[in-house]
Amino acid sequence: MKQLLQTLTETFGPSGYEDEVRKIVRSEVESLADESRVDALGNLIVRKRPTKATQDTKKIMIAAHMDEIGVIVSHVDEKGFVRFSPIGGVFRRYVLGGRVRFLDGTQGIIGFDRLENVNELPTLDKVYIDVGATSPKDCPVKIGDIAAFDRQYSDLGNRLVAKSMDDRVGVLVAIETLRAIKSTPFDLYFVFTTQEEVGVRGATTSAYGVDPDVGIALDVTPSGDTPNALRMEMALGKGPCIKIQDVSMIADSRVVQWMIQTAEKHKIPYQREVLLIGGTDARAIQLTRAGVPAGCISIPVRYVHSPSEMVDYSDVQNSVKLLAALLRTPIDL
Repeated sequence: MKQLLQTLTETFGPSGYEDEVRKIVRSEVESLADESRVDALGNLIVRKRPTKATQDTKKIMIAAHMDEIGVIVSHVDEKGFVRFSPIGGVFRRYVLGGRVRFLDGTQGIIGFDRLENVNELPTLDKVYIDVGATSPKDCPVKIGDIAAFDRQYSDLGNRLVAKSMDDRVGVLVAIETLRAIKSTPFDLYFVFTTQEEVGVRGATTSAYGVDPDVGIALDVTPSGDTPNALRMEMALGKGPCIKIQDVSMIADSRVVQWMIQTAEKHKIPYQREVLLIGGTDARAIQLTRAGVPAGCISIPVRYVHSPSEMVDYSDVQNSVKLLAALLRTPIDL
């Protein structure tokens, strides 16, 4: 799985520009599915039919988002310095001195204007991208061009680091689970969604189209195991997190119990997640049409929305085991 994770994380796909990521995913899953299609918002919807369909067969949607945070060019000044606006949650503490790559391959360095207090974090309107230009005429990028952060994947043994673990690691878990599932009592829809980072947009439309009976999001969750972190229980190396609540949704208690009981039955380590910041595609699934029982399996990650997001490989492996076990285990709603 590590090689595929490296390929996924090193591919650029900011919100709204997920095409290259989708090509990789589609090449991995088409032979594993009964059907696949791409909808109007670019979501890749991959269906695996039940081993034996009945009138009561439940339709389950599993969502993992393909997009990552990025930036968009908003202005080029008279000296060729590029100003930008964020796409998704770009945190200013992570951008200074960072590198970006535009979709056409142009690279740039994020610099900042002089500050009276050198220890102050500048706001994003004070920083710029230096692409080596000296004027708008020789600047290789233009207004509206898109870039993502540029950082190589690093394998530290059991700890893996990359720029877009959020949520390419969830995409990996979905692909590997689909690979592992040989039979299922459910009608499964693996949906690789777009534009999650800017408001769970792809999940909103795809969930309306799929109209599932149950929804499961696959995403990352910030860990609470670093010095001075928020007081949260999630930690690297202790297993996938079963979401109970975040700021955007309360997971369906029946789905939570289904996940917990399945993990305990199969002796898969897990953590109970109460997240104090952020949300996932589960919110969009939960609120579609007349409402859907939904939950989320989260992979704990350090340094969320930085160019160096870190996961524990055993958590990734156990997330695949948990999701595969769930999709073989009937749920009574």
